[in-house]
Amino acid sequence: MRMSGVLLFVKDLGEMTAFYRDLIGFRPVLETSQDDWVEFDAGGAAFVLHAIPRHIPDSVEIGVPPAARESASCKLIFAVDDPEAERARLLAAGVTILQRSWGAWDAVDPEGNVFGIRASS
Repeated sequence: MRMSGVLLFVKDLGEMTAFYRDLIGFRPVLETSQDDWVEFDAGGAAFVLHAIPRHIPDSVEIGVPPAARESASCKLIFAVDDPEAERARLLAAGVTILQRSWGAWDAVDPEGNVFGIRASS
């Protein structure tokens, strides 16, 4: 068995699509896009944003800036060639960066999802 992708439920599909497309750099797979679904080519695995069903989003509150959901059961981890340059780029773009006591760092997307940036191996 191997992982073929990750699906993330989101409140604001437009904002999250823009974040992962424009800031993270994932390329949308236009053939699969729907009103409530955007799939990205994430370099060998699918990364999918799926809008929360319409009757639920009003009960989901997201602050400005979003609170990091550090107790979530899942954390995304992205590989890059130069983690320090990527951290600086994200910080300059206004992304919240979380410095970890062990020397690593994570970042927070517009809905509070925490993601890590690690060196490509």
